[in-house]
Amino acid sequence: QVQLVESGGGLVQAGGSLRLSCAASGRTSTASAMGWFRQAPGKEREFLAAISWGDRIYTKHSVNVRFIISRDLTKNTVCLQMNSLYLEDTAVYYCAAGLRTRIPSREAKEYDYWGQGTQVTVSS
Repeated sequence: QVQLVESGGGLVQAGGSLRLSCAASGRTSTASAMGWFRQAPGKEREFLAAISWGDRIYTKHSVNVRFIISRDLTKNTVCLQMNSLYLEDTAVYYCAAGLRTRIPSREAKEYDYWGQGTQVTVSS
């Protein structure tokens, strides 16, 4: 079992920045990849970025200039730095852990554990 807890969400003005953190506990050594997704009201869950062992990173093209994923193995945390936020970045942001994938997959089905999500609201 792997438990994931996201933090760092909140209300921010357009153009601002937020740093989301995902604290992992439990059998974290079994997690081979960690990812960030988001889901806006009425929309499907959307992949944002992922990092796997060896610090291989894959970031969705549409956000790769503004969003940066990183990991601190000593703290069992994965972060998502989000800059130049737009109104359309408003969503619930989820952290996910995959036990089977060896690559930073963008497919939600490759992830076995999910956090409860943290709300990000971007205002004008």
